[in-house]
Amino acid sequence: MATTPPGCRSNLDARYYRLCDLGGIWGIVLEAVAAAGAVTSVAFMLALLVLVCKVQDSNRRKVLPVQFLFLLGVLGIFGLTFAFIITLDSSTGPTRFFLFGVLFSLCFSCLLVHAVNLMKLVRGWKPLSMLVMLGLAVGISLVQDIIAIEFVVLTMNRTNTAIFTELSPPRRNEDFVMLLIFVLFLMALTFLTSCFIFCGPFTGWKRHGVHIHLSTLLSIAIWMAWIALLLGTSVPGPEWDDTILSSALVANGWVFLLIYIAPEFRLLTKQQNPMDYPVEDAFCKPQFMKQSYGVENRAYSQEEITQESDLPKGFLHSAGSDPGQPLQ
Repeated sequence: MATTPPGCRSNLDARYYRLCDLGGIWGIVLEAVAAAGAVTSVAFMLALLVLVCKVQDSNRRKVLPVQFLFLLGVLGIFGLTFAFIITLDSSTGPTRFFLFGVLFSLCFSCLLVHAVNLMKLVRGWKPLSMLVMLGLAVGISLVQDIIAIEFVVLTMNRTNTAIFTELSPPRRNEDFVMLLIFVLFLMALTFLTSCFIFCGPFTGWKRHGVHIHLSTLLSIAIWMAWIALLLGTSVPGPEWDDTILSSALVANGWVFLLIYIAPEFRLLTKQQNPMDYPVEDAFCKPQFMKQSYGVENRAYSQEEITQESDLPKGFLHSAGSDPGQPLQ
């Protein structure tokens, strides 16, 4: 029987030792940071609901449901950290493999949709509607859901939930990274799309693009680091795998909150700037005015001819001829 580590109760299940082990302090630190991130995410969600009525710009208001969905994904990322702190078993194994990609695909789908909408606004094009953005974010993230469900079901062979603990650590890590290929594609696509936000005449929207660009760039750096550590040979042993993955979850979650959500909240109640939008019908108005001017001229000429035809013939000749010339 395993010795109870300092800080844990004697009757506590051994798989929860990392949550209270004072000897391996990393579990307690990550637990505290993840809990703080979860509380902060909930606070941002409540603040988002309160500030809905104070958002003056309609195009900023349309993005709020997507950002609320993004915060749900971030909250799930912080919650998933506990599944990596707890020892891998038949219950945490499927949870790790399924939710890791699903939650990140939801977050990057929301960032991608927001980036596409900003790319249209910065060029003066018609933006996406609220329902279209929400539908695209959910629809894109569902791709990873389907991939994860098929992988988990096929790997467990329907009933064997302990298969993830039976796999060797190198094989388990390789399968874990392979399952996230679509998330890596989403991350790269979001980063490339955010680059196009900086090309456009309406610069007021580029600040939002900076938030998405930096968030995605830092996420790419975090993912490259944990994938290299997980698949590399320089790691001391498989006992560090859970530390690496839980640290990556916490770091990426706080990047989303501090680099994307917090700056976006500062711009929510910003007054609508007319310089952020093109002049309505700027190219159509001159043509319309020119056309109506011609129609009015023709109508005026026709009316003048009608009035002249109603005058007496002698009056017309006297008005149009020389005073000294005799009438015909």
